[in-house]
Amino acid sequence: MTIERTRTDILVLGSGGAGLFAALHAHDHGHGNTVTIATKGLLGKCGCTRMVQGGYNVALHNGDSIERHFMDTIEGGKWLPDQELAWTLVSKAPERVRELENEVGCFFDRNADGSLHGKAFAGQTFDRTVHKGDLTGIEIINRLMEQIWKRQNIRKLEEHRALALVPTSAGDALAGVLMMDVRTGRLHFVQARAVLLATGGGPTMYRYHTPSGDKSMDGLAMALRAGLPLRDMEMVQFHPTGLLAGPDTRMTGTVLEEGLRGAGGHLLDGAMRRFMADYDPRAERATRDIVSRSIYAEMKAGRTSPNGGVYIQMSHLGPDKVRKQFKGMVDRCRDSGFDLAGGLVEVVPTAHYFMGGIVCRADTSTELPGLFVAGEDASGMHGANRLGGNGVANSTVFGGIAGDEMPRWIAANGGYRAPDEAVLALEAERCLHPFRNAPGNVHALRERLMEVMWDHVGVIRDANGLSRGLAELDAIEAELLRTGVADDDRAFNLTWHDWMNLRSLVETSRIIALAAQRRENSRGAHFRSDFPEPGAFETSTFTMIRKRDDALQITDEPVRFTHVRPGQTLIEPVLAAE
Repeated sequence: MTIERTRTDILVLGSGGAGLFAALHAHDHGHGNTVTIATKGLLGKCGCTRMVQGGYNVALHNGDSIERHFMDTIEGGKWLPDQELAWTLVSKAPERVRELENEVGCFFDRNADGSLHGKAFAGQTFDRTVHKGDLTGIEIINRLMEQIWKRQNIRKLEEHRALALVPTSAGDALAGVLMMDVRTGRLHFVQARAVLLATGGGPTMYRYHTPSGDKSMDGLAMALRAGLPLRDMEMVQFHPTGLLAGPDTRMTGTVLEEGLRGAGGHLLDGAMRRFMADYDPRAERATRDIVSRSIYAEMKAGRTSPNGGVYIQMSHLGPDKVRKQFKGMVDRCRDSGFDLAGGLVEVVPTAHYFMGGIVCRADTSTELPGLFVAGEDASGMHGANRLGGNGVANSTVFGGIAGDEMPRWIAANGGYRAPDEAVLALEAERCLHPFRNAPGNVHALRERLMEVMWDHVGVIRDANGLSRGLAELDAIEAELLRTGVADDDRAFNLTWHDWMNLRSLVETSRIIALAAQRRENSRGAHFRSDFPEPGAFETSTFTMIRKRDDALQITDEPVRFTHVRPGQTLIEPVLAAE
């Protein structure tokens, strides 16, 4: 088995907002370091940032403040966020939006007086969500890609899949990453002085999900195998309004953005009754977790639309206004046979975002020297619930920080490090596993996984369901490891990649279920029907999971209230952390 070898100073895994921003900053402020972007798909055409519709939360408007944005983030996260990370997010967001406009070239919608328009998003006390219509992510990624292509000496590895983080033989630092060229199936090891993990989350292990099918939690699976600690893994955010186009289309699960409800859209049950006020006084503008559980309760009670969901209605706001304000959403619904502007659209809660991830510091560094993390692979910024509009802010803020920090770290920490050859060989053998087995039905196993996760580890959980889900996951994994692929040609072997995707999804699904089993209370996106109370905020803990000696260890770690404590309100600028 041949493994080709290459070198780069800085390796960026992922080409969403975090990865592209990091590459730009590392190139422009990197003192001549070579920068390489590797992406599973095509640059600018894959990743979740491109799919962002709603917008970017930033405290720029009169009457708003960074402190107010911070408190919305902490309270929305049910007092579980790492407050240093949350403060970094909200305090750096204004700087990053100005950079997006003035240096990257983005155009966001403006008010008549020329100020940036902020629209209403649920769970926030101020209309601070800056946007480009309802196609904000496309605007950001398109402009970032123009800047990336302009810098011709940024090396680009398209259709290259990351397989494993490879440490040194002493395990005291990261040596590089084992990669695969999807176009040829050949393996190669990229030795790097610093690596950014920005592969994104992508909870596509659920029946209804928003990310593209190539998103399969690879980054978190690699981090788990490398022994890194992961936190908040039970916190899977379900967006309340995923398009429910029917059982035979992958359009089902696609997000209909938060701004629809923020603008005054109504949710109706199958009998055309507006039901959200039964669950929360904020009605449709409650946080995503509450709206998702409310819709799920209506579904379980049988008060559903024809395809088993509920309806969203916008027509009372005026069809012409809706067509103008939400052109992208109107077009998407029309393509699926629905009239968003003048009629009704069926919707269902859909797995959307992953608050859990790798434990990191505010400078994006991790406990493994040489490894940095940003975007949805990182954790701690959102706690139990991400506010709509904080996601793309998270990616671009921390992506830029990583791009600034990695060259500084390289300058202080010397040259390349030799890899652990045993780990390299073991990981190479791991990815070739399916070629040794008789072929089977990988697609059927993926469908089975989605049903198990939706039914047992989904919007509402309980002890019995989680136990059944874990048993099913063990059975799915055992069958997957017996299942091979028919074609031994490794070039563009999509069944092989489906197999690897599924293995990553099963591994991360297990730790989601274990963390959900561990947390015997209900916070934000995690709701236990057998433990419905949130517990005392003052003694909040977060779950942390890591792998040691092939065993998963789960602990509860105390939340550090470094800026504000439960019961307090942050009304003055934060001066210093404890």
